[in-house]
Amino acid sequence: MPYRVFVDDNFHYMDESERYELGEFATLDQAVAACKRLVDAFLSATYTPGMSAAVLTAQYASFGEDPFIVSGDGRVPFSAHAYANERIQKICQVP
Repeated sequence: MPYRVFVDDNFHYMDESERYELGEFATLDQAVAACKRLVDAFLSATYTPGMSAAVLTAQYASFGEDPFIVSGDGRVPFSAHAYANERIQKICQVP
């Protein structure tokens, strides 16, 4: 069963007309990896040295892309926000 990745835009929160399909993937691991790459790309492009975790989190929540995964059974448990928060802590070197 394929896994489809869709992307919402945090800047246009709740506006489904801004949603797009990133792609279809044969495995859940591939779909999750695609979601993580998208979040990582935003964080890498947005982070500047010395930026606090709070500021980077606010930037992601306001302007980042929010990918999610759908299979034949519905949404797959993956949280782009939880992943972004985890990555932000590492990027900003929060102990």
